[in-house]
Amino acid sequence: MKNKEFVPKLFSLWQGGISRSQWGRDVMSGVIVGIVALPLAIAFAIASGVSPEKGLITAIVAGLVISVLSGSRVQIGGPTGAFIIIVFGIVQEHGVDGLTIATFMAGFLIMGLGFLKLGNYLKFIPYPLIVGFTSGIAVVIFSTQIKDFFGLPLESVPADFTQKWNVYFQHIHSLNWIALAIALGTVIIATQFYRISKRIPGSLVAIVLATFVVYQFDLPVDTIESRFGEIPNRIAMPHLPTINFEIIQSLIEPAIAIALLGAIESLLSAVVADGMIGGKHRSNMELVAQGVGNVFSGLFGGIPATGAIARTATNVKNGGRTPIAGIVHALFLLLIMLMFAPIAKLIPLASLAGILVVVAYHMSEWRNFRDLLRSNRMDAIVLLTTFFLTVFFDLILFSNQV
Repeated sequence: MKNKEFVPKLFSLWQGGISRSQWGRDVMSGVIVGIVALPLAIAFAIASGVSPEKGLITAIVAGLVISVLSGSRVQIGGPTGAFIIIVFGIVQEHGVDGLTIATFMAGFLIMGLGFLKLGNYLKFIPYPLIVGFTSGIAVVIFSTQIKDFFGLPLESVPADFTQKWNVYFQHIHSLNWIALAIALGTVIIATQFYRISKRIPGSLVAIVLATFVVYQFDLPVDTIESRFGEIPNRIAMPHLPTINFEIIQSLIEPAIAIALLGAIESLLSAVVADGMIGGKHRSNMELVAQGVGNVFSGLFGGIPATGAIARTATNVKNGGRTPIAGIVHALFLLLIMLMFAPIAKLIPLASLAGILVVVAYHMSEWRNFRDLLRSNRMDAIVLLTTFFLTVFFDLILFSNQV
């Protein structure tokens, strides 16, 4: 196995031969995962403080590169909810160009972790710390969506958690009931549509219905177009803003935060996938793939990417067993971007907020959180300390301390 440590799974599987029937299952799974990824990529970008197409670019470019080079058979790469708070903070302080450079730098840092063979150790981070971190992120993500969920007429929202909620309570009387109805309807459809069909993602059905109703009846709610304008139906040529030592120095902490979070989440996703398919991923090759994916995401103007646990699980459940599924997922998203961008701009922001509220609920791991609180005292202390640091203090500072 040692001589295959830095060989992508796709190459190994290709040499061993992939049956025609498995090709078919992978292609079908890739299409389904692409459908699931579409609203999430857009929602994650908007919640991160960047334009919606950057989420699509990340899912397409990083998703493709990660699948080609991945050390996992079934990993799906792309933007995830865990990055929202870090990315938002970087954009606020350093602008979009700063985020691009930080993503680019983080890519090389993740590659370095892989080449140093640290992937064998990163996946052993204490479980209470991971649950506290992801639960904290879930709470913060939920808090960022209140403005659009309730349709509050706010130009800007404070970054501080407590100040943010103070502003919400001060303006709750001016909520938009139509936006609230759309958001609640999205949550209900996204969480309950599986009772009608387990093949079609409820989140996609919710967004299609919400977009149709808002457009057909010209409802007074914010849409992607009203806030961001057109969604480009093309991917720009690779470009990187000017980099010098001073810029690198100012962005090294955010880049480290992105690298650590991306590395940990990608390996966790790969471990979960191994348990679902009875496989064994190559940790260090997975980190190299994630690093290269982030380098290319930065070059094409995307945001940070990592292994997406929910989309990876969707891939497995729909029959994906080789990286071909991840490649198809990226190409399918590219096709949608090229052909349907003029329609995507009509999506109401209240519906995307509903999708992210569902994402936050699933990220919260509240059952595991509850169980850890009832376990030994040290686990509970680590859990609560991590949780409150994540919610109330600077996430980039905390990530670097981890």
